[in-house]
Parts: sequence; structure tokens; C-alpha cells
Amino acid sequence: MLFGSSAALAASAIPAPADSTRIIRLSSLEWPPYTGASLPRQGAMTAVIAAALASMGYRLEVQYFPWTRATALIKHNSPFAGYYPEYLSPGVAREFLISDPIGSGPLGFAYHAAAPVQWDTMADLSKYRIGVVEGYVNTDEFDIRVRQGKQMVDAAVNDKQNLRKLAAKRVPLVLIDRRVYEHLILNDADLRPLAPTLRFHPRLLEDKKLYICFRPNAEGERVRAIVNEGLKRIDIEAVLAAALSAGGAN
Repeated sequence: MLFGSSAALAASAIPAPADSTRIIRLSSLEWPPYTGASLPRQGAMTAVIAAALASMGYRLEVQYFPWTRATALIKHNSPFAGYYPEYLSPGVAREFLISDPIGSGPLGFAYHAAAPVQWDTMADLSKYRIGVVEGYVNTDEFDIRVRQGKQMVDAAVNDKQNLRKLAAKRVPLVLIDRRVYEHLILNDADLRPLAPTLRFHPRLLEDKKLYICFRPNAEGERVRAIVNEGLKRIDIEAVLAAALSAGGAN
């Protein structure tokens, strides 16, 4: 595969159905601890989707790409019914069919230990150029302020690049999920030496729900209905917690 790694995930210990019509294919990105080919159960969000599909007699297959590629594939001819995980926004809701929530993550800011930042309102952040990832949805208010020119941002291709910019003091803040931040500074060989210089701000921007986005057609609606019914049959928080624990997160 040209753009990323590929892996098929068995949804449960029960033998998977051999019928290819009982396989759901989704695209995603390497975003540990939530998604990743080398993670236990391919990440916490993958584990939730796999468990939901297993409860319906389906198996999940995931392929991993850079984020913009993972999302673009759903707009064109590809074998994927949808992509995940995504934050909800009005733009996303207009473009795709959205699943019920598959979990949530604590979204906030990383900062340099030598230059702490205090903030109470979004307006307090307007004087800072904040590191974001190209193509990521953030919060409605934050993204609106960016579009209105009220919030300066500096886009990177991924969270790792943003944290390296932060360590080099090229940006004062990086917008990132706390669990992703913790996983990267503990496990990434390039970022681990930088960990003493970085901190995660205790004030969260939002605890963001995460979703699957499906193609806006009859097949997308069919798969969404299967996933949503499966999500009702499992304990999402228990599956999420177990998968996060298996990957060393909390």
C-alpha cells in the first residue's frame, strides 16, 4: 500500500464469518492510543467498533493512512464504508453520515515547561499562534475563531510534528488530545527525550466525543445502522477502558 500500513482486525475471539459480505472496511490513521496497526487491539476506538460489529456477526478490517488521505478515500471510489475517529462539526455532518459516539477524548493544550500559558476564555488565546494538525476538526468555537481570523494557528501534518515545534519554542501551545500527548511523549523515540520540556495544561478545551463518518449513500446508511445497533449492545466505556489499559493509557 502506497500511503500507509494495512491490517485486518478480528472483532472477537469467536471465529469470524467467512462471508465477505460480513466484513466492514474502514480507513483510519495512526493516532495512538485510539487507533494504530501495532497497538493492542489496534487501539481503543478500533476495539469499540470491532466489539460492536462482532455483536452483530460482522468483522472489522482497517487500513491506516495519513489523515487527509484517510478522509479523502471516503469521497472517492474505494473499498471503505467510512473513516474514524472524527470530531463532529457542522461541516462534517453535512458531508457524511455520522455514527453514534464511539467514545470520547480529553482535548486541550500542551505547552513548554519554560513558558507556561494561563487562559480562561477563548479570547485569552487570541494572542498566541497555536499548533494544530492540518485537516483536523477541533471545537466549533475554536474553528470558527480561526475562520474569522480571531485565532492564529500553525498547521502541522501530525501531532508529533506539532510537539517537536513546541519543544523548539516555535509555537507556545499545541492543541492535542491528552491521551495522544501522553502516549507520544512516553513511547515515541524522537519525542521521549523532549518530554521534560513539555507539559499538558490542566484546563481542558473540551471532552470531545468521537464518531465514525460513513459515505452519504445507501451503503453508508446500511453500515451505519449495523454499527449503531452494535454499539447499543456493548458497554462502550468498559471496552474503551480495557483497550486503553492494554495499551498503557488511561
